[in-house]
Amino acid sequence: MKNDYLERILSARVYDVAVESPLEIAPALSARLNNTLLLKREDVQPVFSFKLRGAYNKMVRLTNAELKRGVIASSAGNHAQGVALAAQKIGCKATIVMPVTTPHIKVSAVAASGAQVVLHGDAYSDAYDEAMKLARRRRLTFIHPYDDPDVIAGQGTIGMEIMRQWSGPLHAILVAVGGGGLIGGIAAFVKRLRPDVRIIGVEPVDADAMTRSLTAGRRVVLPHVGLFADGVAVKQVGRETFRLARKLVDEMIVVDTDSICAAIKDVFEDTRAILEPAGALAIAGAKSYVERSGVSGKNLIAVACGANMNFDRLRFVAERAELGERREAILAVTIPERPGSFKHFCAMLGSRNVTEFNYRYADAGQAHVFVGVQVRDRRETERLVRKLRRERLPTEDLSDNEMAKLHVRHLVGGRAPHVIDEQLFRFEFPERPGALMKFLDSMSHNWNISLFHYRNHGADYGRVLVGIQVPPRDRAAFRKFLATLGYNYIDETGNSAYPLFLA
Repeated sequence: MKNDYLERILSARVYDVAVESPLEIAPALSARLNNTLLLKREDVQPVFSFKLRGAYNKMVRLTNAELKRGVIASSAGNHAQGVALAAQKIGCKATIVMPVTTPHIKVSAVAASGAQVVLHGDAYSDAYDEAMKLARRRRLTFIHPYDDPDVIAGQGTIGMEIMRQWSGPLHAILVAVGGGGLIGGIAAFVKRLRPDVRIIGVEPVDADAMTRSLTAGRRVVLPHVGLFADGVAVKQVGRETFRLARKLVDEMIVVDTDSICAAIKDVFEDTRAILEPAGALAIAGAKSYVERSGVSGKNLIAVACGANMNFDRLRFVAERAELGERREAILAVTIPERPGSFKHFCAMLGSRNVTEFNYRYADAGQAHVFVGVQVRDRRETERLVRKLRRERLPTEDLSDNEMAKLHVRHLVGGRAPHVIDEQLFRFEFPERPGALMKFLDSMSHNWNISLFHYRNHGADYGRVLVGIQVPPRDRAAFRKFLATLGYNYIDETGNSAYPLFLA
C-alpha cells in the first residue's frame, strides 16, 4: 500500500548508488543562532544531490521488459543526473528531455552518464510535455521527479538516516520544497517514529506552490515561478506529495533571494562547500524560523539537498549575500547641489565602509546619490536613515528594492528628463539564442525602447530592465503584447527608484 511509507522506506534500495550522507554541526551558524544547527549533507552524493535516491529506488523495481524498453525523464538538473546515473548502474537506456535553456555544464553531466539528451522548449513544462509524448511513442517508462510512491520512499531514506544518526532531543527538521517528494518522504518516516519533531518546509517567495496549496486546501497552480532556485521551481506540487504534506508537515516558510544567497555564504564559511540555491533553502529557512519564533537552545536539522552550482552564478550570490545578512544597506540620498554638500554627506556616513557610490550632476538644485554602506544589521540601517533625514538629506532605503539591486546600481547613463510616455518593466528572458529577437519582433514598431539593461548572472534565464515609450492610445495594445509574449514580467513604472535615478 502506498500509505505504508515506513515499510517502503525501510525496504528502499538506494545504497547501490547513494551514500549515507553525514550529519554535521555547523559551528559558526549554531553560535549565531543560539541553537545547534546540523546539516544533512546530501550535497556529497555522487551527483551532488539527493535525487538519485528516489530515481534509483523507482527504476530498480521496474520489470525486465520495462527496463529493456528504457526510461525517460524531464528535468533541468538534479533529477536528470539521478536518472542517468541510476540507468547506467542498472544497465538500461535513459532519455532525458531538458529545456534548451539548461546550462551546458548540466547537459554535459547527464550525457557523460550515458543518457540520451533531448533539448526541447524554454521551460520545464515544455520539456515535460515532450517527455510524455516520447514516452507514449516509444513505450518508455516515465520516471517522475517527485509524485511517485517509490520516488518518495527513496527520498525518505534521508529521514531514516537522520533518526539513526541523531538520537538526542530534536526540535525540527527543515526541508526544501519543490514538488514535495523530499519533504513527503522525510516526514513519512520521521513522524512515525518521532511525532514530536516539527517538519518545516521551505520555499522561495516566488515559487511557493506548496505554501499556497496548503493555505487553500487544494493544489494551486502558480502562473509563474521565479527561477533563481531552479531546483524547486515547480508550478504545481504533486497529488501524493500534497496529501502527505497536509497530513505531516507542521509549517511552511518562504524566503527571498537575498536570504538564500546569505545561506550559501553561511554554509561555505562553516564547511567550505558551495550549495546551489535550492540546496541552501533549508538553511535560509532555519535562520528565518529562529528569528521569527525566538527558539533558543534547540537542536535543528537542515537538509543541504544539492550543490550543482554554476560557477558563473557565484558573482551574483556574492553580491546579494551581504544584503541577505543585512550587512549592507542600499540608500538613495538627495543632497543639495552646492559646494560642500557632498563632503557633508560623506561625513554623515562616519567610519562605515562604503561599498558603492554612484553620483552624477543632474540639475542646479539637487543631486541624487546611490550609495552602498556596510552595516551590522537592519537596526543600524534604520538609525543611519534617521540621521540623514535629520540633517535634511531626504533618504530612501532601497535594500529591499529588487529593481534597484538588480539594475539601477549597474546602469550606465542616468536620468532622461526629455523621454515621454515611458513605461518601465522588468523581464525574465530565457538564456538562449533568439530570446531578445522574439521580444523585439513581437513588439510594435511604434514603440521606442528608451532604456535597456541586461546582465548575465550565470543562470538559465536573464534579467532585463526595459524602458518603452508607449503613447496613452496604445496602452491596451501594449498590455496585449505583454500577455502574449510569454515571459515573466513586473511593471516597475511606479518604483520609487525610477524617478530618482532613471526618469
